[in-house]
Order: sequence, then C-alpha cells, then structure tokens
Amino acid sequence: MSTRNARVDPRQFVKNLLQFRYREVTMLFATLAVLTCSIVFFPGWDNVSKGVQSNVSTELLLLFAVVAVVAGVVKGMIGFGYALITTPIFASVIDPTIAVVVLAIPPWMINMFQIGETKTGLSFVREEWLLILLAIVGSITGVYFLAQYSAGPIVPFLIGVIIFAYVVFQVVQNFVTIEEAHHPIALSTAGFLEGFLLAVSNLGPLLPAYFHTFERDTERYIGGLSMVLGIIFTVRILQMALFTNLMTTYRLWLGSIIAVITIVGLLLGTYLRRLEVDDQKFNWFVITLLFVISVNIFRNTVPKLF
Repeated sequence: MSTRNARVDPRQFVKNLLQFRYREVTMLFATLAVLTCSIVFFPGWDNVSKGVQSNVSTELLLLFAVVAVVAGVVKGMIGFGYALITTPIFASVIDPTIAVVVLAIPPWMINMFQIGETKTGLSFVREEWLLILLAIVGSITGVYFLAQYSAGPIVPFLIGVIIFAYVVFQVVQNFVTIEEAHHPIALSTAGFLEGFLLAVSNLGPLLPAYFHTFERDTERYIGGLSMVLGIIFTVRILQMALFTNLMTTYRLWLGSIIAVITIVGLLLGTYLRRLEVDDQKFNWFVITLLFVISVNIFRNTVPKLF
C-alpha cells in the first residue's frame, strides 16, 4: 500500500489556508468547531460527569479519553473503526442511547478532517451521488427509530455477526479484492444500511467492508468513506439537535471534548498511514482489528441476549 509522503509541511499548510484552499479550510473548520463547542457548552466542574450517569467517576472518564485516542489512531490509519471501538466500550458503562448520541460528534470531526486531508472533493459526490443520497435517507430513518424505540443489544449483536462473517470470508478467500469494481445496487444498499445502523447504534461496518473489498486506492478508499460518513454524521447531528430531544447541550459538550482528545490519535494515525506499508500487512491489520471488534461486541451483547 503506497501512500503519500509522511512529512508534514506547516508553512505550506498555512499558505494554503490563507489562500482558502478547501483542504486546509475543511480541516481547520472541523477542529475549531469541536474546540469552540467544548468551551462554550462547558457545564462547570461540578457537572462534568452528572450528565452521563451518577456513578461514572473521573477515572472512568479518563479511561474513555484513552480509548478515544487509540480509536483515533486506528481511524487515521485505515479510515474506519473509531465508532466500532468506542461505542461498545462506552455503551457497556453508560446508557447506550447517550453513548450513541455523544459519539456522533467525534466521528463527524474526524471524517470532515479526513475529507480535506485526503483531497476528497465534489468529484466523489458527482460519481457516488446515489450512495450518498441513500445513506442520508438511511440516517434520517435511523434517527427517528432511535428517538422512538430502544434497539437494545440485538442490533449491535447482528453487526458483530456481520463483521465476524466478513473476517472469515476474507481469511478463507485470502483477502480477495476486485480492483475498483462498481456494483451500483450493492453499493447503494450498503450506503442505506450504513446510514441506518450508524444512526441507531453508531456501528456501521457495511460500507467499510464494501470499500475494503472493492476499492484498493487507499486515499480514495479513506477519502470516500470520510465523505459519506461525514455527510451521514452531519445529517444525524442536525436532526437530533433540531427535531428530537436527543442532542442536549451537555451531550454536545461531552462529544466535543472527546473529539478534541481524539485529534491527538487522529494526527498520529494519519502520519502512520502516510508511511510505506505492505498490502498484506495492511490487510491483516484491518482483519485482525475487525475480529477483535466483533469479539468485543459479542462479549457485551451475548450475556444480555441469552
């Protein structure tokens, strides 16, 4: 997997920013948005953990911060995995609905950042407009479902089954990939289900699995995922804030704080991705990560179901 030079040129970044290049503007906007929310909506030191759960300690919040950084590294390296890592862990300690709402903020920031960082622009939107449209429809449907019903452990369990099945398939087939294959119906279906599952459970492995199988241009793979996921999370956050009571100011603040912490991991993961990495090692890293994620989901859901 050959990627771009890992070296970062701060002077060039500032120069491009002053020229209002969309890459740098998008990256800065995403970062400043969560920084601003984390300051403006700060609830006061006495209320830092009260909006989550009364028995959540400061130490546990620090553990959440470590998990967010690690997940940020993974997202920066392979383009997905943030929500798949953080959501099962957070939801095992705090109310799952709160976890889903709060953890909509960091992925929004990360995906908007990676849209700029990977140079993904309007050309992708023109090429994959149907995918994006159906992903938005799925997301809107999922938010309404989340506001009305409690999905319980069944949805994460089914997602764990999908992830595990994909892992087995790739290992048995020796990491089958089809260079830039395009299946409009399959891709659109994956987009709709991705939007719905992300809205309901914050877990969306279908589109990453599809791209990992059919799109081997790393920058397009990660940039395309970021474009679709960024749009989904934008629609989700606006819908939860404007049309439901899910997104309170406290949850917006907590999600923004987690996003700010995540920036550290995201930058490190981005640097690691830009190094020269062997395709086989990259595939094994992705599959191993997905296997660990599926096992963690089963660990949290199977006792509740059976």
